[in-house]
Amino acid sequence: MRSVAVLNQKGGVGKTTTVANLGAALGRLGNRVLVVDLDPQSHLTLHLGLDTSSDGPSVHKVLLDGMSAADAIVDAGENLSAISSNIDLAAAELELVSVVGREVVLRDALEKINTHFDICLIDCPPSLGILTLNALAAAREVIIPLLPHFLALQGLGKLLETIALVSRRLNPDLTVRGVLLCMYEGGTRLCGEVVSDLESFLDAARGANLPWSRAELFKTVIRRNVRLAESPSYGQTIFCYEPKCHGAEDYEALAREVLAVDDGNQADGQPAAGSQTAPTPVTVGEQPAAQAASPQQPEARPPRPEAAAPSQDGADALVSTRQTL
Repeated sequence: MRSVAVLNQKGGVGKTTTVANLGAALGRLGNRVLVVDLDPQSHLTLHLGLDTSSDGPSVHKVLLDGMSAADAIVDAGENLSAISSNIDLAAAELELVSVVGREVVLRDALEKINTHFDICLIDCPPSLGILTLNALAAAREVIIPLLPHFLALQGLGKLLETIALVSRRLNPDLTVRGVLLCMYEGGTRLCGEVVSDLESFLDAARGANLPWSRAELFKTVIRRNVRLAESPSYGQTIFCYEPKCHGAEDYEALAREVLAVDDGNQADGQPAAGSQTAPTPVTVGEQPAAQAASPQQPEARPPRPEAAAPSQDGADALVSTRQTL
């Protein structure tokens, strides 16, 4: 079973939307998919129209009450199963403090159902606490949803430092599979500049002993689409709510790309017709194409704020790849 943590400590970047709709898309393509809601806000559980009460099975009971993962699974759609969450999970950070091996409780639980599914997607909370460490210990891959904004780039540096630390001390198999741009608006110059910064940063890590040395900027980007924002209120994925919209096209294309990375067949991972792609993306194992010349900068444009000095892992180098917008 492939295990993928969808992670960003910044809220509102599309983590839950990605887990719900990528999971549904992978299921529609014939894969047995498990999604795990590790966020006390229970947004993934709500998105899928599942019960958020404390009475039913939940990830909290798996982590703290000894419930098996198999007993906590509920059906959530075509080839799609879920381990739901509820407000009780908010206390898990404190309750796990005294537990021996608290960082690997989820990993141990999921290992017992390893043969039941083809892929597991873990929706992480917007923090870097014990719940997130459990997700990183259980996963072998990380997908990072990211808004195409400068401040999001700065947060990415800190996130990569955490992933590097977990990789060194807890899970040496952990790798960053890729960065996914969400709420993308291709007509803006800012989006193009963020893409350029990300490509430069990922290219600089090629060949280094870092968890993101083989990461890619996914060819598929998730366009800003109001249908994606509406579907959770109906407890449905985008494929049930509005299967003909851009959001559905983009997540189907992303699912094919994720599967292509696993199969080593990039041809199958080309975005579906009608989906949006980021300009000149970097693909796993390939050298990036030469960067296009940046648009002419306006004379009065202010410089970016100074970024923090690069860490030992070089993660903060991302925010200093461009000194001006």
